Amino acid sequence: MILASTAAELPARPGQGRRAIVMTMGALHEGHLALVRRARELAEQVVVTVFVNPLQFNDPADLERYPRTLDADLALLEPLGVDVVFAPAVEEMYPGGEPVVTVSAGQIGHVLEGAHRPGHFDGMLTVVLKLLQLTQPDVALFGAKDAQQVIAVRTMVRDLSVPVEIVAVDTVREADGLALSSRNVHLSEQERREALALSRALLAASDAARNGDPARTVVETGRAVLEEAASASALIEVDYLEAMDPQSAQPVPDDYRGEAVIAVAAKVGATRLIDNVTVTIGEEER
Repeated sequence: MILASTAAELPARPGQGRRAIVMTMGALHEGHLALVRRARELAEQVVVTVFVNPLQFNDPADLERYPRTLDADLALLEPLGVDVVFAPAVEEMYPGGEPVVTVSAGQIGHVLEGAHRPGHFDGMLTVVLKLLQLTQPDVALFGAKDAQQVIAVRTMVRDLSVPVEIVAVDTVREADGLALSSRNVHLSEQERREALALSRALLAASDAARNGDPARTVVETGRAVLEEAASASALIEVDYLEAMDPQSAQPVPDDYRGEAVIAVAAKVGATRLIDNVTVTIGEEER
């Protein structure tokens, strides 16, 4: 396994083989490793990037607090047959300081996660495009837990004619339903128990969708579960629970029918968590 810290150290593309990339900010967990395993199935060469991107943090304290565990990450990646780990410093990625030219997420960057984290998706797309340019992969894999991110990346790739296939890999969860996240390490035992309110809310919304309930009822059902948990615990601060269009990330109208992503975000203690589930609205299961 090659560890590259500069673009010059990245190996050339394989001759006839496919190259896959998994982009991470480190602090790897089983969700990241599921991406790597899927990448190994899809390509002859697998590149994993480890870079905590300052452009996608609008809170300096959150950036400082983000876990950095490169040695542990490398130990997890090597047994999976990863060919290259690209772990650049900020100065390598942005040698002139904060870049003048960046990618805009457009309307995707103004709703839901974008509304609560202004500039986040612009910063994310900027680093994703730069990493795609540097590594030249055939396929890039992203976790479905960050549903709005996946939508933004797919839209950028389409609109800017970037020659790469985007593959979303299902969210990996603990046995009790909590979605894996690098931020989970910050949760106390009590906070972790309280965090299960997010997955419970999504399950309630999913059940409503399976019952054939309209979009408004699906959302209200999920919100009710989350808001009840928040009213019972001072640890939970709800940001949103919304149904969004899986193509545009825009909230769906009350009479919407078809596939939708129920997305949720909340703070549990000092840790902000997101999760989602894909449902079909307006068609009762038989």
